[in-house]
Amino acid sequence: MSTQRARSTAPKALAALALTAVTALTGCAGGGDTDDAPDVPKTATGSLEQLAKQVGCEPNIQTDAEELRQANCTTGDGRYILTTFATDRGQREWINEANDYGGTYLVGRKWVAVGDEEVVTALRDRLGGDLESGASHGGHSGSGAGGGKDEDEAEHSGRH
Repeated sequence: MSTQRARSTAPKALAALALTAVTALTGCAGGGDTDDAPDVPKTATGSLEQLAKQVGCEPNIQTDAEELRQANCTTGDGRYILTTFATDRGQREWINEANDYGGTYLVGRKWVAVGDEEVVTALRDRLGGDLESGASHGGHSGSGAGGGKDEDEAEHSGRH
């Protein structure tokens, strides 16, 4: 019975993490279609640490759970959240929930990078993957949670 209860709360936990990641970095900013980038490398695979190393990020781990691991990253391209997943299904559920909040996602096999469109597009040059855009929430000024570039916000995003 306790296993069943734990399984039923997993989608809620994934949804909460998706909301935190997206609003912390994008301020509900939508993106255009940027899938026309030439010379995209083969999509990277690996652990959160291996993916972070490929882009020169020292990951600040925020979530270390069985179903997903999530870290804040900052590189010369900007800041973003890198998330790895235990299953393809868990990844798709996370993305489906996150898409409701807008933003731009770089999606690989069992990993997602979330950030401003320019940052995610730059990461694609090194990690490969597919760009996805969430629902556009026009009219937001970006002054909501995580809309600014405040370093304190970067340290606290993803902890809820």
